[in-house]
Amino acid sequence: MDIFNKDRNFMMAAIEEANIAGALGEVPIGAVVVFQDKIIARAHNLRETTQNAVTHAELLAIQKACEAIGSWRLEETTLYVTLEPCPMCAGAILQSRIPRVVYGARDLKAGCVDSLYRLLNDSRFNHECEVAEGILAEECGQLLTDFFRAIRERKKEEKQMRKLLAEKEIL
Repeated sequence: MDIFNKDRNFMMAAIEEANIAGALGEVPIGAVVVFQDKIIARAHNLRETTQNAVTHAELLAIQKACEAIGSWRLEETTLYVTLEPCPMCAGAILQSRIPRVVYGARDLKAGCVDSLYRLLNDSRFNHECEVAEGILAEECGQLLTDFFRAIRERKKEEKQMRKLLAEKEIL
């Protein structure tokens, strides 16, 4: 199987994780870590569930991969994630020595792989990553668009309901 199809297949697994996050009311971001063409770790965002700022999909997947391999060095792995990693996750990627990162959609507000900074390719660090972006980008981005659209619609409906209830109390 060529690298493009391999990347698509593993990104689909990351999208499955993102869908789990979305079903939990979490921002739908998923990640998988691959070693020797096998998924060794899967994770999705859990910040709302845990009320813990560091439970991003990438960090959870990296932690599980370290446990699976028995080392903090993930030197022969690839991380697949549906959204461009933030500064915290990019730092963890560098620290764990992941050599290759594949992501779906860009994050124009917090992305630190290509959008705001290029942390994974900064030669001042002692590690750099090969980066492949845009794998299933439309699908990954649509998950986020749909999620945030639903939140906005729900808030609008709640506001209308509060207004109706307030008017009813006045009468």
